[in-house]
Amino acid sequence: MTEELRKSFHEALEDVRSGIVAEAALVTELIPRVTEVLLDLDLVGAQEIIDEDDEIDEMSVALEESCYSMLALQQPMATDLRSIVTALWANSHIERSADLCVNIAKGARRIYGTTMFSPRLRGIIVQMSEEAARLYRLAMDAYVDKNAGLAAALDDIDDRLDDLQYECVVAIFEAHAAGDFDLQAAIQLALITRYYERIGDHAVNIGERVRYMVDGWMPAHAAAARVRLSRTEEPEAR
Repeated sequence: MTEELRKSFHEALEDVRSGIVAEAALVTELIPRVTEVLLDLDLVGAQEIIDEDDEIDEMSVALEESCYSMLALQQPMATDLRSIVTALWANSHIERSADLCVNIAKGARRIYGTTMFSPRLRGIIVQMSEEAARLYRLAMDAYVDKNAGLAAALDDIDDRLDDLQYECVVAIFEAHAAGDFDLQAAIQLALITRYYERIGDHAVNIGERVRYMVDGWMPAHAAAARVRLSRTEEPEAR
């Protein structure tokens, strides 16, 4: 690239990075909001979250088009190429996380009038919400700081959210057995716990892409290396 083109490219790349952070901030703020909607069974708030998803979709489309434009017009190499690919993948994970928040809002509408949240169940759901939001903040910290160590740690940090999801499902069906709500509501709530857990998974996946951006490594590389090694080994004598 010429010096002028390179300057233009890096300005565009920085705009995309800022857009990714802004999009993730919206999702991070959305997680406690939708949790409050769920626990209060707030139909008005649920509809607001569903309607606002169009704005995140619009942002996601614009970021994706910017990435494609840079790939087509600038033909970046090495670290710059990995930065754009990471932005594309992160954008996808963030948009899907927003969709999961919408699914929680829709789930709140489905169980309206059928559910009593015990203090125990309410507390676990709040903890899941806090962990999911924390994972997103850490994923964005890793992305902004290009911190491969923090990005790698997200998978272990996510274990807490996985444990909470299991605990929440147990509490849901114990509450159902106690007559707090019917089986359909219990199943809906169990699905909602899965949505929180998947939001955490998307944060972990963003971390994996940050590692790729920084040093070119992804978990799939290790698996591919094992497959190649197994193919080159001599078959055992029969």
